[in-house]
Amino acid sequence: MSTRRSRFLLFDVFSKTEEDVRVRTNAGGIITLGCVLVTLILLYREWVQLTEVITRPQLFVDRDSDAKLALNFDITFPQVSCDILTLDIVDESGELQLDLMDSGFTKTRCDTNGKELSTEDYEMGTDFKPDTKNINRGVDYCGSCYGSKDQTHNDGPKEDRVCCQTCDDVHQSYLDAGWAFHDGANIDQCEQEGYVKHMNEHLAEGCRVRGSALLSRIRGNIHFAPGKSFISSKANKKTASHNHDTSLYSAHKELNFNHVINHLSFGKPVDKTHEKLKRKDDDYDNGNHYNNDNEISTNPLDGGEVNPDRNDAHFLQFSYFAKIVPTRYEYLNDKYPALETAQFSATFHSRPTRGGSDEDHPTTLHAPGGTPGVYIFYEMSALKVINREQHAQTWSGFLLNCITTIGGVLAVGTVSDKIFYKAQKSIWGKKSQ
Repeated sequence: MSTRRSRFLLFDVFSKTEEDVRVRTNAGGIITLGCVLVTLILLYREWVQLTEVITRPQLFVDRDSDAKLALNFDITFPQVSCDILTLDIVDESGELQLDLMDSGFTKTRCDTNGKELSTEDYEMGTDFKPDTKNINRGVDYCGSCYGSKDQTHNDGPKEDRVCCQTCDDVHQSYLDAGWAFHDGANIDQCEQEGYVKHMNEHLAEGCRVRGSALLSRIRGNIHFAPGKSFISSKANKKTASHNHDTSLYSAHKELNFNHVINHLSFGKPVDKTHEKLKRKDDDYDNGNHYNNDNEISTNPLDGGEVNPDRNDAHFLQFSYFAKIVPTRYEYLNDKYPALETAQFSATFHSRPTRGGSDEDHPTTLHAPGGTPGVYIFYEMSALKVINREQHAQTWSGFLLNCITTIGGVLAVGTVSDKIFYKAQKSIWGKKSQ
């Protein structure tokens, strides 16, 4: 047994000093107390990092290219009435969503300051309801199309006649012919149904549009433009185009597309502050502390107002170019499911459709063309961001850092004590001489 002990003595690097030969100084006591205080502060900081929850982003290739992407927005147009405003979505595959009457979008009348005039919401494109109470049309009535369709053979059988029975029929016939419809004045069907009166009564109002729709994950654009949208009559040819009847808008130069973006987002709406506060109520009890420095904005255009002080605001086309990155949030708490949404960045540009110099770059000239309105051009990224919530430090890292902290502080304290002790002896030695 004694042999084993003697062998182990060779490996003892913690040599001991007899108590009666140890020298204690006031400086050493102060340094020791300082080391204890610093160690406690550093260990507390390590504990905070252990319980802190951070969001760590990672990049992956997006493999959900076939999934639809949600579009959500709430935009106010103070200078364009709901009767003129239309919303279309066009993508590069050729898919068109015109007027979006059944896509969950609603529009609310408001004044030129953006204050809502009515609590009643209307579906896009269906806000005018014809007044048919005082209209007495016989069973043989065949309304005129006012030259927009060939009605010269209406003397034949009833089923072969070409008629425009309502104001909307005349309007559509004008669009097919490529004619300007304006407000329907002097058209009997429109006068009788109250369309002309309705359009002129609400012309000086604004409009607030809100809702959501699903987009294909390919490049495209969402645009708000004046007048009913239609495909040209040459739709079977390569020259087919998507157009708007801007005749009524063009006749009133006081109208423009100044706007306020109350909300615009792609993917499922995310309120990160609300989500964190909601989860804090449960997770603070478990010792988790959330770091708010990792908040990620998914709605950078929210609250933006565009109101240029220009005389040609009536002719301006406002364009937003959005780069969309699919995003997934994975929460630390398993009772909250992962959230699929999207982030985006956007740049803004405006140009006069009648041509002229660029406002931001006077040396740049624009050719005439285009339709006034607000255009949001979007493009999907091939990469996907996954934001995972995790603790800032693992248990093994916590233990390692604690040991390192204690050892480091003791080492620095030992060196400091030796320096002070030698300096003290040197000074006392000189004084004794």
